[in-house]
Amino acid sequence: MLTDFAAYKSWNPFVTDASGEAKEGARLRLRMQPPGARGFTFRPVVLKASPPRELRWLGRTFLPAIFDGEHSFQLLPKQSGGTHFVQSERFTGLLVPLFMMFLAKSTQAGLEALNQAIKRQAESLERGIQSQQTA
Repeated sequence: MLTDFAAYKSWNPFVTDASGEAKEGARLRLRMQPPGARGFTFRPVVLKASPPRELRWLGRTFLPAIFDGEHSFQLLPKQSGGTHFVQSERFTGLLVPLFMMFLAKSTQAGLEALNQAIKRQAESLERGIQSQQTA
């Protein structure tokens, strides 16, 4: 689900358009639409792609160490069954302090909306799989 970039526009409220290949070293094209803020497009590099367990990319503004954002999705199996989902974003670079207010508000809200959308989409896909198995 997380590597089916073409389907993002149908369910993802934060990354509203995505293309590229989930392959280490590949460059993605992502359109982000933070709530209440202007959207932007950027081209991160895939750092790790291990479906179905992890997807991680690095987005960079201008030069390294100016404003970098490393985004990660991890799916961890629970001993009791099911999956624990972890999404993280780590910003580094000289310009991060200048953008902290924006990052704290709109990006956080976008990530929370994305978490809820991922949950809904995963549950919907699971129901579809279960329906096919019982049919």
